[in-house]
Amino acid sequence: FVYYIFILGFQVFKAEYFSPWRGEQQMYKLDIGWPKTPEHFTGQTFCVAVDSLHGLVYIGQRGDNVQKVLVFSEEGYFLHSWNDTVEMPHGIFVWNTATGSSVWITDAGTGKYGHTVKQYSPSGKLLQVLGTPGNAGSSLIPLQFDQPAEIFVEETGEIYIVDGDGGMNNRLLKLSDDYKEIWLTGTNGSGIGQFKIPHSVTVDAFGRVWVADRGNKRIQVFDKVTGEWLGSWSGCFSEDGPYSVRFTADYKYLIVAQLNINRLAILAAPPVGSIGDCVMVHSVQLADETKPHLVDVDMRSGAVYVAEIGAQQVQKYVPL
Repeated sequence: FVYYIFILGFQVFKAEYFSPWRGEQQMYKLDIGWPKTPEHFTGQTFCVAVDSLHGLVYIGQRGDNVQKVLVFSEEGYFLHSWNDTVEMPHGIFVWNTATGSSVWITDAGTGKYGHTVKQYSPSGKLLQVLGTPGNAGSSLIPLQFDQPAEIFVEETGEIYIVDGDGGMNNRLLKLSDDYKEIWLTGTNGSGIGQFKIPHSVTVDAFGRVWVADRGNKRIQVFDKVTGEWLGSWSGCFSEDGPYSVRFTADYKYLIVAQLNINRLAILAAPPVGSIGDCVMVHSVQLADETKPHLVDVDMRSGAVYVAEIGAQQVQKYVPL
């Protein structure tokens, strides 16, 4: 057991918990009671999305004869699941508006439902399909995807998609709220603004789009209005490329999953101005063969949820 002492004002609090990592004072601890019923994980858990507004957690999993989307409460109780028209979920995102919420899923399957980005109601009703189901795309056609990896939707309804997860497309696409191309950037390569498996995308509070350029072992940053390249970080990723990018609720840190070394890297996020160099503030070392794939952050509580394809589970880490 590891003991940490926290001094707040003149009061001293002692927290005790078993820590799989040792040495540095950590920013997060594992919530060992989440979920209450892990037996609902019956496939490989590829992605997780938090609906902070309604206290829900959506999980995408793969496998034969498994429910592809599971829904839990933030307390860890299983609520329901659905399986229709989802082939191989890769990324998942919850979009909240004044009138309701919906769930966007990138489907990286190669069968009749695949190569698409789809919008569902919270109960699993299919609302919208972007792309041509079953048809791998070409980079020349904006809404023709090839194993799309992840989606991020702003409150305005503007959409960012990274495409794809090993297909022929290696690009970042921004769409309007009526699904028209605003800008598109990226080709296969390792130069500025090129990608090798753009795997995850997020937007900060300062007008910048952050992309996990997995195969190039770097994060690239773009202006969300123009698509202009703003900079890149590679210094933190010599051991393994970034698989997932998500900001903490205060936008001070970027949480990055590194699948092959079973690690969550917590990086200092630059507020405005220059992107600068990558600075790793903390890390969370997961157990061997956990294989963290994609993460999401509860922007209300600050909790971090990690979809682990090796461990075939989602774990919740709460801020200390």
